[in-house]
Amino acid sequence: MAGQAAMRVAVIGLGSMGMGAAKSCLAAGLATYGVDPRNSACDELMAAGAVAAGAGGRAFADDLDAVVVLTVNAAQCRDALFGERGIAPHLKPGTPVMVSATISVADAKAIAADLAEAGLTMLDAPVSGGPVKAAAGDMTVMAAGPASVFDALQPVLDAVAGKVYRISETIGDGATVKIIHQLLAGVHIAAGAEAMALAAKAGIPLETMYDVVTHAAGNSWMFENRMRHVVDGDYTPHSMVDIFVKDLGLVTETGLSMQFPLPLATTAYAMFATASQAGYGQLDDSAVIKVFPGITLPGDEPQT
Repeated sequence: MAGQAAMRVAVIGLGSMGMGAAKSCLAAGLATYGVDPRNSACDELMAAGAVAAGAGGRAFADDLDAVVVLTVNAAQCRDALFGERGIAPHLKPGTPVMVSATISVADAKAIAADLAEAGLTMLDAPVSGGPVKAAAGDMTVMAAGPASVFDALQPVLDAVAGKVYRISETIGDGATVKIIHQLLAGVHIAAGAEAMALAAKAGIPLETMYDVVTHAAGNSWMFENRMRHVVDGDYTPHSMVDIFVKDLGLVTETGLSMQFPLPLATTAYAMFATASQAGYGQLDDSAVIKVFPGITLPGDEPQT
């Protein structure tokens, strides 16, 4: 489409999700820019056909029609927009900013207010789907904001998402839906790890246990995806333990703010936090299984 080809969008945060989103924008014919402090990530995007990429976006900010922020947390999001190299003050008035980091409701509202003060609009638009769906332009977007901002960002949404949920026009509702989703995701990983740890303790081959569960009623997408990593003994980080320390922290904080008990989420948070403190924070989130004592997992040295 000619409109899509003319649109110029910057993706801030070229991690596994952001890189996939940026390449999906390229594949959709959008003029794509990237912002990331890592030279390697910028070089990768440039090799894929980006117009420009660098540690800051000030040099091309006034060329942009839209910005997508896919940082790890709210602090990085705020720094990318308003920090020393922040892009927000240099964007054209009215430029829509799609904030897709997983952040608290309070942070989403505060960032939206600061963007509005700078003359910019925001879509509160967390995403899900992992690196594979990000690379395929098939993420799920759970978004909230004015209809006019949805419309302005439609070419970007078409490029990066397989499904877009228009939750409401209220900033913060997108963040709320993502936090509830992460409750389920984190609990499913923790429960899957507990089940596989019990199988290991009982002497059941983990390949067999995995095959049974993935063909029976106890299966979940998270079990099937993450426990495969355990069976393979491969904890190459796709989504790290520390990501779920952050996300389940947001879940528990949300429950506390409402005085609403979340016993399963609280237990899962404790498991991920324990794994992080034990030195597994930068490993794949399936490494939460390593908190269980007295078992030998694939890839481990046999215990003596």
